[in-house]
Amino acid sequence: MDHETSLISTIAVGLAFAFVGGCVAFRLRLPPLVGYLLAGIAVGPFTPGYVADVHLAPQLAEIGVILLMFGVGMHFSVRDLLAVRSVAIPGSIAQIVIATILGAMVAHLWGWSLGAGLVFGLALSVASTVVLLRALESNGLLNSSDGRIAIGWLIVEDLVMVLALVLLPALVGLLEPGDAGVAPPAGKLWITILVTLGKVVAFVLLMLVLGARLLPWVLRRINLTGSQELFTLAVITLSLGVAFASAEIFGVSFALGAFFAGIVVHESDLHHRAADELRPFQNTFAALFFVSVGMLFDPAVLLRQPIQVLTVVGIIVVGKSLAALLVVLVLRRPLSTALTVSAALAQIGEFSFILVGMGVKLGVLTIEAQSLVVAGALLSITLNPLAFRLCRLRKAA
Repeated sequence: MDHETSLISTIAVGLAFAFVGGCVAFRLRLPPLVGYLLAGIAVGPFTPGYVADVHLAPQLAEIGVILLMFGVGMHFSVRDLLAVRSVAIPGSIAQIVIATILGAMVAHLWGWSLGAGLVFGLALSVASTVVLLRALESNGLLNSSDGRIAIGWLIVEDLVMVLALVLLPALVGLLEPGDAGVAPPAGKLWITILVTLGKVVAFVLLMLVLGARLLPWVLRRINLTGSQELFTLAVITLSLGVAFASAEIFGVSFALGAFFAGIVVHESDLHHRAADELRPFQNTFAALFFVSVGMLFDPAVLLRQPIQVLTVVGIIVVGKSLAALLVVLVLRRPLSTALTVSAALAQIGEFSFILVGMGVKLGVLTIEAQSLVVAGALLSITLNPLAFRLCRLRKAA
């Protein structure tokens, strides 16, 4: 009997290429993630040879995002989150606005419509969860005050993107009713905004009130069985289960749901063990995330539109970083904090792909625009370790 093997082949080949690419990158004294990205290009549809399943790979990558955010939540208490709100909330919103304006201005110069420019700029304004966490961890900043500010900043960005994804069809219809349909009445638009915010608030309250009692209780009960297998399974089930339920019921992102699940598990005295059990799965699926990003990249775009690609990378690496740097300094935080946050945000990732994908589906963006965003993501992720290296040199000076 023939069996469907696309899942097995995607995992097996993806991890094998990621392993080889990671080893080569390590030998060249580059971050392993650069090797993972090149592995994704090698198994992607734009290069000859084996082609992995382009539909399965992003779903496997999403598991990596969920597990990583759950792990971060387990090291991040509610007190930590509230402590950085004075910087994370105004800072992230200001940075999103500035980066979106930069992207929209460039798109206007290219002759794009207003709706296309806003979607494009918004896609360039949000950083990748996985890249941020990997960078903070490799630089020993994950549990530092600067690292907490960067993570809190990203959480606010995720909340803004959740709202943007819900409102995008309506806003596109308002800006370009001829292409995207009839614009909704203003009253209906505000109702949509309030409903979305209400769902997010309801989810957060539910997790902090009910989840804070239920999830630690489940881990304690499983721990009493003495079974390591059941404990590991419980941790993975909680992370994936809460993330999936939060997205299905409340409409928040998988990453945000997993993060708050991790926060409530942090209240358990078993959170250190849970983090240790989860780490191998985090590393494995994080590698698949970078492979999936590489699969989206068409190297030919570098030859077709080199100036546009460099412009996109410039907005992400230079424009957005400078905006974050200035915003943090305006909020009267130390230069070291401003440098850390600006370096952490000098890249884009998963939400960017979702936004441009929806833009293409709505008929606002072209495939070429999507290729530019993916090229910007790939190159900015590759350059991100250099941004942290420059940040360390500036601090040392």
